[in-house]
Amino acid sequence: MKVVNGLYYTKDHEWVRVEGNEAYVGITDFAQHALGAIVYVELPEVDSEIEGEESFGTIESVKAASDMLMPVTGTVVEVNEDLENDPSLVNSDPFETWIMKISISNPADLDELMNAEEYEAFCNEEE
Repeated sequence: MKVVNGLYYTKDHEWVRVEGNEAYVGITDFAQHALGAIVYVELPEVDSEIEGEESFGTIESVKAASDMLMPVTGTVVEVNEDLENDPSLVNSDPFETWIMKISISNPADLDELMNAEEYEAFCNEEE
């Protein structure tokens, strides 16, 4: 299982890469392995305001479908449209294949997320 330092992580296996007041969001390697071959990614609407822990879309694999939950409250500023034509990009490198870019409403929300070390320990407990 790959975990990248410098990112924030949720207990629902999303990652957040912060760049200023904006952040990229995707699913972790742990989630990608648990799901298997990704066949569909439902992307949120640009300009939607989504509360932390609310569903922002669904990701489907040959094994299961799973809601993706918003890690922090924010507004969607961009989605990765490449996933509409090739959702399997998530399988090749889940940390490079972001799902959406958001404007963070409250940067203090990030304090509720895990760092890489905490996330790795969390995943080891789940296995």
